[in-house]
Amino acid sequence: MTPDPAGPGPHGPQPGPRTPLPRRRNPLPKLRRLLPDTTPWRSSPDFRLTWASGTITLLGSVFTMTAIPLQIAHLTGSPLAVGAVGAVELVPTVLFGLYGGVLADRADRRTVALATEVALALLSALLLANALLGTPALWPLYLAAGLAAAIQGLQQPSVEAMIPRLVPPEQLVAAGALLSLRWSIGGVAGPAAAGLLIATAGVPAAYLVDLATFLLSIALLARVRPVPSTREAEAPALREFTEGVRYAARRPDLLGTYLADLGATVFALPTALFPFLAQELDAEWALGLLYSASAAGSLAAAATGGWTGRVHRHGRLVLLSAALVGAATAAAAVAPGLWAVLLCLAVAGGGHWIGDTFRSAIWNRSVPDELRGRTAGLELMIGSAGPALGDLRAGALAAGRGIRAALGTGGLLCLGGSAVLTAALPALWRYDQRALAPQGAPHPHPTPNRT
Repeated sequence: MTPDPAGPGPHGPQPGPRTPLPRRRNPLPKLRRLLPDTTPWRSSPDFRLTWASGTITLLGSVFTMTAIPLQIAHLTGSPLAVGAVGAVELVPTVLFGLYGGVLADRADRRTVALATEVALALLSALLLANALLGTPALWPLYLAAGLAAAIQGLQQPSVEAMIPRLVPPEQLVAAGALLSLRWSIGGVAGPAAAGLLIATAGVPAAYLVDLATFLLSIALLARVRPVPSTREAEAPALREFTEGVRYAARRPDLLGTYLADLGATVFALPTALFPFLAQELDAEWALGLLYSASAAGSLAAAATGGWTGRVHRHGRLVLLSAALVGAATAAAAVAPGLWAVLLCLAVAGGGHWIGDTFRSAIWNRSVPDELRGRTAGLELMIGSAGPALGDLRAGALAAGRGIRAALGTGGLLCLGGSAVLTAALPALWRYDQRALAPQGAPHPHPTPNRT
């Protein structure tokens, strides 16, 4: 008889075959998929320099953005006076944003970005000189805000239009996410540091930091290779800009991205209210936290934004993110205390980051290079006018109805606006990058290796 292999052996019962233990899955690969795609950083030195220059500029500028409303609030005690900064910025943004878009399609985009960066540094020096006076004047604050809006109107279309020339089309979503990450880093670190610095060293120290960061940013931007125009000027500037507007108007999906951005910034970006919200919450020490809460949410979204490269229906995310921003802002109006308000603002910031990332992907991937500066100028005009109008709206409503009413009304209007856009512009909801021509947005000049 053949012995049973599982039966008793000469030394007692023999063990049967072992059941293999289930292998533990390593969670790291899945976690890595959430991290931002840094390919544009690694593959393009010019993109890396541009990103670093913009990040440093933003970090310094947030010090000024925190100091100006605080100075106005201390000098006037009026929410409307703080909100009026938005009105002062509106006209220069519109006028110079129009020409800035045309300029980006006519001139070397790097040169325009560099010259305007120098001009912004001079404005920081003006604000520093005013702050050092025994009794700072009010009018230089409004003058500097208006001039900065004009200069940024000239600069931003060229900066935006540079990016698709620095990275290939397949990296544009990753590049857009990294650019949004830059804003998030500046928004988190800047206000908190600015609030602490102003509390300990005064407003002049904030303007001094801004000036120093501009000098470093200029040095980095000067190392970026030239990005010359691919076309010759063919018509007066206004006619050329009108051509860009007509192009955007013929594309409901592109038009919808502008309107979604406008709704989110006009109704759900209540930064003018923060000095007074801090007072209402009996937490003036937390003003920097209020300013940085939205950026903290953006940073959290950016740090886990690796999923964005696997999404193809970009228009859908633009609309859903606007709805999220509106709902979170409305929730902040009824939040019971400081930390609940901060949480709501952080969620809204995450929504802003998602919207910015996918709007950027639509603009950079689907707009021809010869029109990209003018559509970027239109985007800047809308994107800058939105916060300016939002500050004015929030300040005026808060003066008459209170801080919480201004927050809640804006959030609900943003949420409703997203629903209206979804129904009125189905082309945006259906937008799918896979339906684009294989080449997407042209990349006419490969990025050379820097020596």
